[in-house]
Amino acid sequence: MIKGGGFLNGVYIHIPFCKSKCPYCDFHSQRCDSSVQESYVDAIIDEITTLRRTKHLLPDLKFTADTLYLGGGTPSVLKPQQLEKIILTAKEKFNIPEDTEITVECNPSSDIESLIPVFKSCGVNRISLGMQSAVDDERKLLGRISDRKRVKEVVELLKANSIENISLDIMLGVPNQTKESLTETLDFVKECKIKHISAYILKIEEGTFFDTHRERFPFPSDDEACDLYEQCSAYLEDAGFSHYEISNFAIPGYESKHNTKYWTLEDYLGIGAAAHSFVNGKRFYFESDTQSFIDGKKVVFDCIGHTAEEYIMLRLRLKEGLNITTLSNTYGEKNSKKIIKKAPFLAEKGLANFDGETLSLTRKGFLLSNSIITQLI
Repeated sequence: MIKGGGFLNGVYIHIPFCKSKCPYCDFHSQRCDSSVQESYVDAIIDEITTLRRTKHLLPDLKFTADTLYLGGGTPSVLKPQQLEKIILTAKEKFNIPEDTEITVECNPSSDIESLIPVFKSCGVNRISLGMQSAVDDERKLLGRISDRKRVKEVVELLKANSIENISLDIMLGVPNQTKESLTETLDFVKECKIKHISAYILKIEEGTFFDTHRERFPFPSDDEACDLYEQCSAYLEDAGFSHYEISNFAIPGYESKHNTKYWTLEDYLGIGAAAHSFVNGKRFYFESDTQSFIDGKKVVFDCIGHTAEEYIMLRLRLKEGLNITTLSNTYGEKNSKKIIKKAPFLAEKGLANFDGETLSLTRKGFLLSNSIITQLI
C-alpha cells in the first residue's frame, strides 16, 4: 500500500518491441521500427519524469520504489543508450536505492554483450531470459531465433559480470514436447545452476499464429500437458527449488520480489502501453496501443481493487496460501466461513492443505486452481 511520505513498492515499464512475433504470443508487442522505438522511449521518459497521465490517481508525487522491472516485448532490443536512459531516469524519479531488485527481460538472441556496460552502470542485478526450451527443435517451433548454445553463452556472460540472479522461462505442452525432452530442458537448467524458473503451460490464445494454424502442430493433449507440469514441479523441487507460486520456482532467497507484489496486493505503478497499475486500492492501465501511448493518451481507470475475491484468488497462487484470520479481519467473517466450509473437501481430494488457519493448494490443486478459486469466491 502507499504509505505516508509516498512510498511505492514497485515500478513496471513495458517495452513493446520484438525482433519477430512468436507464434504463441498474445502480449502487446510489435516488430521493431527505429523511428517508432525512438518516439516511444521519449514518451516513456516523459511519463516517468512528469507522471502527467497518472498523477490524478496517485496520492503523492514523491516516491521511493524498491523494485524496478522492465518487461515486454523484449527490452533487450533497445539501444544501450535508450535502456540506460530509461533505467537512470526511473531510479532518479522514484528514489530507487542501490540495492533494489532491478530486472530486465532479455532474449538470448539480442546483443547482450553491448548491454553489459549498461547493466553494470545502472545496477541491473536480475535478468529474465526467454528460453522456453533447451531443445533446439522445440525452440524453432516456438519461433525462438537463438539456439541452446547461445542461451548457455548468455548465462555464462551474465555470471561472469556478477549477475547471478538469472531467471529462465520454460514452456510446457509445446509441439512435440515429451517427458524426455522436458527432462533435457530441466537438466540444462540444473547444469547452468539457474536460480529462478518460470514454467507455463502453453495456452493457445485467440488470434495467435498457433491458434489460426493449430492443425499444423502436434500439441500434447491437456492430460499430457498436466503430466509435464507435475514432472517439472517434482524435478525442480528435487533440485532444491521452491515451487513458491503456481508457475514460478526459485532457489530459496531468489524469489522474484517484484512479481510477488502482484500476488500479495502490494502497490505498483506501470508505465507504457498495456502497463497496469495498482495504487491505493485503485487499478488503472494504459491501452494496448503503442501509438496511442506515444500520442499521450491518458491512463484508463479500471476498478477499485483489494477485495476479498482478489485476496483469495491471488493468495492461492502462492505456496504459502491464504490465512483465514487475515481474511476474516480484513474482509469480514462471512468470507472466512465460506473457506472453512469448503476447505476440508479440497484437502480430502488432495487438492489443498488445510490446518484450520491456512489454506494452500497442492501441486494437483495448482492445476485446477481456476475452478477451485471459482468455487471459493
